[in-house]
Amino acid sequence: MGAVLACALAACATLPPPTAELNAAEQAVVRATGADADQYASAEVELARDGLARAQAAMADGRHDDARRLAAAAHADADLAHALSRQALAEAELAQREAEVEQLQRRLGGAR
Repeated sequence: MGAVLACALAACATLPPPTAELNAAEQAVVRATGADADQYASAEVELARDGLARAQAAMADGRHDDARRLAAAAHADADLAHALSRQALAEAELAQREAEVEQLQRRLGGAR
């Protein structure tokens, strides 16, 4: 009786397949790619893609705990790639604006 009860409790405690986690990780990779992470954070986005592929393989093999863990890591790597890419884009835009200001200041200084 105790073994049956323990088995039933273990079945209830089992988490569902990490489909939502895999989908979220995939969307994070897409978001990072859309922010030009291949150019500005190539190592991080590659880690995210690799982790996502490993998570998908673990899911296909029925290793749900591994898939969940790998999907979370891939999501984090993709978020980092996205943030680094946005930072690089913002820094490039800032440099462009600073150059424009400097050019305008030179023009105004020469007009006096």
